[in-house]
Amino acid sequence: MSILKKGMSGAPVKRLQEKLGVDADGLYGAATERAVKEFQKSKGLVEDGLAGPDTFAEMGLHELVLLRTGTRGEEVRKLQEALGVDADGRFGPGTAQAVKEFQEKHGLKADGMAGPATLAKVGSFDEITPETVARAALRTEEAQLESEPMPELKGVDAVAGTSVEIEEEQSVWSRVKGWFS
Repeated sequence: MSILKKGMSGAPVKRLQEKLGVDADGLYGAATERAVKEFQKSKGLVEDGLAGPDTFAEMGLHELVLLRTGTRGEEVRKLQEALGVDADGRFGPGTAQAVKEFQEKHGLKADGMAGPATLAKVGSFDEITPETVARAALRTEEAQLESEPMPELKGVDAVAGTSVEIEEEQSVWSRVKGWFS
């Protein structure tokens, strides 16, 4: 998972809400979606209410950037250019393989996903510092978000996807919940 959207909950949602200045309850509801759309509009981004890598980067929430198969946008294009692969802005199998090879070469866990630890080693992501990588870890006060129930969604179809293992100790994404992973 590399995006947040209505119906999701967890530590990344809470961090997004804190940055947006809305009630930081960790539940991505209508108010959070509206705030994301307003932010996206103000920055000339696609106003879809989905918080993904391009929105996170524009907000300065680089610790939430997670590029993986299925992700699209300028952050993906930037990664592809740095890795020397076709820079179409779509993270597909070729990009995943290039990321794995890069990770192996640089002593990182070769999972094919580019989070802060990987991006910090890529030359074109200067904004991702060791401090950013440290902020990507789950904070103690965020651990309680795992036990909160998911909100009931009416009129929303679940979207099937692939599951991804993210080590709990290493990533704030380990605590996100939703039907969209």
